[in-house]
Amino acid sequence: MRFLIILLAWGLWLNADTEFADPKPALDNPRQVVFSVTEGSDEAINHVLSSANNVLKFYGPEKVQMEIVAYSGGIRTLLKNDPKIAERVRTLMLYDVTFVACGNTMRTKNITEDQLIDDVEVVTAGIVEMIERVKDGWVYIKP
Repeated sequence: MRFLIILLAWGLWLNADTEFADPKPALDNPRQVVFSVTEGSDEAINHVLSSANNVLKFYGPEKVQMEIVAYSGGIRTLLKNDPKIAERVRTLMLYDVTFVACGNTMRTKNITEDQLIDDVEVVTAGIVEMIERVKDGWVYIKP
C-alpha cells in the first residue's frame, strides 16, 4: 500500500504544470535569458546548448529572447572547425538565439573573426556582456 501511495504521488509530481510568474511569457513580453559557456569540453558545450534548446521548447521561440555568451575555454563553441557543434549553434540561430564571442578571449587565444561561425557577434569582454544583460533584467543561467 505504501508503495502504491509513493508511486501515485510521484506520478502526480511528474504531471505538475509549471506556474508562470507574472507577467506570463508572451510575444510582447518574452522571457529574456542569457547563458554563458566558459568551458571548452564537448560535455560542457553540449550541456549549455541542450539547456538553451530545452528553454526554447518549453516557452516557444517566440516567447524567449536568448543570448549565449562564450568566453574563456567556451569560445570553442563558436568556432567553425567543429562541424557538430557549429551545426547545433546554427540551428539555434534559426530560432533567433544570439551568440556572442568575447573579444578579449579571441585576442588572448589568437582567434580571428573569420574563424567564427557566421553571424556571431563580438564584444570587447564577454563577462561585461553578462553583467549588462543581468543589470537589464535578463535571467542568467549557468548550466
